[in-house]
Amino acid sequence: MTGYNPKNAKLKTDGSVNVDRGFIAHYMISGDDAVAADTDGILEAVTDTGEEQEITTSITQPSVPRNVTATAGGTAGEIKAIQVTIEGTNFADEVITETLPAFTVDTAGTVSGTKAFKKITKITIPAHDGNGATTAIGFGEVLGIPYKLSHNTVLSAYRNNVKEGTGPTVTVDPSKIEGNTFDLNSALNGTQVDLYLIV
Repeated sequence: MTGYNPKNAKLKTDGSVNVDRGFIAHYMISGDDAVAADTDGILEAVTDTGEEQEITTSITQPSVPRNVTATAGGTAGEIKAIQVTIEGTNFADEVITETLPAFTVDTAGTVSGTKAFKKITKITIPAHDGNGATTAIGFGEVLGIPYKLSHNTVLSAYRNNVKEGTGPTVTVDPSKIEGNTFDLNSALNGTQVDLYLIV
């Protein structure tokens, strides 16, 4: 007989086993928060000084937990394969750190992190090969999920109240909430995002 067993918080089945119950969660991100990626949305371009720079001020916080990017610019020939380190907190206000991928030598471009940061407290930028190089810090298209998931249980995603024809790219981590993220198939553009998942 099917039904719910309150003694062990399990669902009865027509077979000889009981199963865990699940809930459908709806995570909504307002249009004001679901803005497009911005390569200097966290920190405007910083000019190289020949020494490592540790930055704790003039940091603009992401409006929702999302991934962080670093963009090398300025004089391309002075860009070094440095790796920027981001320190801050996650969805649960726990302290986290991420070292972003290295820039390509002598090439302007953007590298992207994978962790969802709620707040940025410190940015460490190693020295480039010359004072003509710059480094800007921004945020990407990857949004945090407020659950620690063992499996991809996302059912559907909507942008601007339209269901995405192709589901989002979902990354899960059962132990660290900052490793649970989703990236819509379409680009964020300042319209509402709705994510439905089983938890």
